[in-house]
Amino acid sequence: MKIWVDADACPRVIKEIVFRASERLSVPVCLVANKDLSRAHSGLVTSVLVGEGFDVADDYIAEHAAPDDLVITADIPLAARIVAKGAVGIDPRGELYTEENVGERLSMRDLMQELRAEGLVQGGPAQFGMTDRQRFASSLDRLLTRMLKEGR
Repeated sequence: MKIWVDADACPRVIKEIVFRASERLSVPVCLVANKDLSRAHSGLVTSVLVGEGFDVADDYIAEHAAPDDLVITADIPLAARIVAKGAVGIDPRGELYTEENVGERLSMRDLMQELRAEGLVQGGPAQFGMTDRQRFASSLDRLLTRMLKEGR
């Protein structure tokens, strides 16, 4: 099992929570980004620097993540690809992507993009806060515990 982090837009506090969980449970982590990122000082954490371009990091993760891996991303199209592959996905706010909800989330994302493009809706998601951080930490802990028990 490996934890993949779509690291370009992932909040630093989320990466720190992942690094601590990685150390505690001895689970390797791979950060994937198209810009150089500082990373935790641990032999369990690696990083992959991909080229510039739209969805290059997403494509790398989708290609390399295995069915027993965990992917952390806010990118819903990437989450849909991960779930279709049998891997587990979670967003930085602690929401699990599943076969049951990822299609609906993708449709909602597309609708909101259209409404924003037409000027009918402004803004994006709410600002990332302490509740989101706590929800993510709890969700990550539950997921990793379950996945390790299942022998992933």
